[in-house]
Amino acid sequence: MTKNLLFLLLLLVCNFSYGQVTTTIKWETGTKRNSGDTILYNPQKKLTWNDFQGRPEKNSRAAAITESGFGYRLAMQYSSNGKANIVITVVCFFNKTGSWVKSGMASDYALTHEQHHFDLTYIAACVFVAKLKAARFTVENCASLLEKINDECYRDLDKIQNDYDGETKNGQLRNIQFAWNKKISLQLENLFTN
Repeated sequence: MTKNLLFLLLLLVCNFSYGQVTTTIKWETGTKRNSGDTILYNPQKKLTWNDFQGRPEKNSRAAAITESGFGYRLAMQYSSNGKANIVITVVCFFNKTGSWVKSGMASDYALTHEQHHFDLTYIAACVFVAKLKAARFTVENCASLLEKINDECYRDLDKIQNDYDGETKNGQLRNIQFAWNKKISLQLENLFTN
C-alpha cells in the first residue's frame, strides 16, 4: 500500500513539474537591410553582389561563395508562481565578409545560384523550428535536446548544400540549375503559404 501511494505521489509530482514548463519558439527576423557584417533572412529582400564583401580565394574553382547559417539563443524565464518558460530564438543569417565573388563573375545567373544557397539555409532553419515545436522540452533536457536537434539539422543542411553544388556543378549545368531553382522556389512557396 505504501509503495502504491509513493508511486502515485511521484507520478503526480512528475506530471506537475512537466506541466509547469512552456516553450516559446520565435524568429529573429531581418525587416530592414542590416548594416553590420550579418544579414538576417528576409523573404522580401534578396541578396545583391554588394553583400558579398569577402576576399575571394584565388585557388577556389567557385565563382562565388555564400557563407550562411542558422543559430539560436536559449533563455529560461521563471515566473513568480514557479512556472518555467523556455524561450528559443532562431536566426538565419548571411555573413557578408565570409561571402565573396571573383572579379568578372558577378552575373544575375550566378547571384541566383548564391541566393539559393541562402534560401536552402532558411529552409533548413524552418525544419529546425518544426522539430523544436515537436520536441518535448523540460528544464533538465532543454540544452542537450536543443543541441541534438541543431546538430541533426546542420548535418542535413550540409548534405543539401553539397548536393546542390554537386548536381549543378556550382551552377555550371544550367538545365540542372533551373530544376533546382524550381525545386527551391516551390519549397519556399510552401513555407510561406503554410
